[in-house]
Amino acid sequence: MNDTVPQVSYALTWRDTFARWALRWDVGRNRAAVEPGLYRVGEPGSDSPVFATANYRMTFDLVRRDLGGLDAWLLVLDTNGINVWCAAGKGTFGTRELVNRAIQSNLSAHVSHKTIIVPQLGATGVSAHEARQAGGFKVIFGPVRSADIGEFVAAGMKTTPEMRAVTFTFVERLALTPVELVGAFRGWKAIVPLALLGAGWFLGRGELSAAMQPALAYVAGTVAGGLAVPAFLPWLPGGAFSLKGAFAGALAGAAVSLALGAPPLAFAAGTLLAAAIASFVGLNFTGATPYTSPSGVEKELRRALPLQAAAVLLAGVSWVVQFFIN
Repeated sequence: MNDTVPQVSYALTWRDTFARWALRWDVGRNRAAVEPGLYRVGEPGSDSPVFATANYRMTFDLVRRDLGGLDAWLLVLDTNGINVWCAAGKGTFGTRELVNRAIQSNLSAHVSHKTIIVPQLGATGVSAHEARQAGGFKVIFGPVRSADIGEFVAAGMKTTPEMRAVTFTFVERLALTPVELVGAFRGWKAIVPLALLGAGWFLGRGELSAAMQPALAYVAGTVAGGLAVPAFLPWLPGGAFSLKGAFAGALAGAAVSLALGAPPLAFAAGTLLAAAIASFVGLNFTGATPYTSPSGVEKELRRALPLQAAAVLLAGVSWVVQFFIN
């Protein structure tokens, strides 16, 4: 019977590693989902543990890698190729999908128990008592990080406070920057910087430095929001991500404008534009931290977006005024 369940290896190939790094740079994101269902890791038996995870390829690969040395069942939920934490917040990594996937995968034919270990980050979407009522399944919440699975199993399926802690270290923050930078530049395409470049050329009466300033301010703001904000998050002033981004962007925009020798109003315009863009890009990191909530993020968006739009508009007006007073 077990032979009908596909088996996956602990070992990741160079293709798996390459695919993971490609996903970090938002390459192949639309092909990042694996087939949901039940998988064998090692040589599991009827009493082997069952671990639930998402069908996002990066998550799937890291979990099977960290199951190395264990004989286990891996129940992969259909989260539309989204990681556990985000999918739990959206409801796709939820109680209904967990129960339905276990039933559709005929889990009871392969194991003699009804215990499913769910990652701690899936707790917002999975209700243990509802899973028991709906399918008779016992849900145990495991560690936050799959790297702790071995220790978790060795401790008798018990988590330590360290295993339950959600961290957001410097290295973890920087791991998110490539996809955010690519997304920010891709989202604005090449039209915006080219349009700003043309506007700057016109408003600067053909001066190269004036032509470059809007486009470079845009780039500076994007890099400040996508790299400086996560890297220096604990040290940037303010509690709101939009404010932290605005501060980092203003510094970057001012530096670019100063280097180009921009006159006062153009200097202010470049600073405002970079601050607005960095503030907007920095907001993307609110969903990756352990100290933000959906309601808090929505509140910040309502406050920040009008201010960001106003800053962009004011920057444009400042460049126009600068043209007439030259």
